[in-house]
Amino acid sequence: MNNKGITLVALIITVIVLLIIASIVVYTGTDTIKNANLQSLKTNMLLIEAKGREYVENASHELGVNPSEATEEMKNRSASMLVGTKIENTDSLVSHLNIDSKYSVYKLSEEDLNNMGIRDITSNDEDGWYIIAYDVTGADVKIYNTEGIRVSDGTVKYCLDDIRDLSE
Repeated sequence: MNNKGITLVALIITVIVLLIIASIVVYTGTDTIKNANLQSLKTNMLLIEAKGREYVENASHELGVNPSEATEEMKNRSASMLVGTKIENTDSLVSHLNIDSKYSVYKLSEEDLNNMGIRDITSNDEDGWYIIAYDVTGADVKIYNTEGIRVSDGTVKYCLDDIRDLSE
């Protein structure tokens, strides 16, 4: 008798090959999505950092050449130039970020980002808040995201300085 159908062995081999190909595609797709998320977070944080530097430099200029001699009025005017809602380093939203106490910490809402000229970035409880830490006397800013990004070793990075050179 001459059977012209597919054998059970050939069927099993075909299924195994298809599963291997599918797993490679899924792994590659997952890796591509992680990389896209990392690049998106980095880009958003870099945009916020650039605008934040502009605000902190203006605020620093308001303090004068010697910030230790600034009057209370100068300090108040300087603080009013910073964008965001001021929060404490001990606030539960940011306590895990380990922000140096020399920084004044501000939470950025989507409205704050729009006012900074940065559009289409979400900053909320669901997707994570963007946090900007201003050091007016040192004219420095640090940018954080409360959700952060999980890197290959399993740790989560929250600060732009920690993810700037990552390429997952």
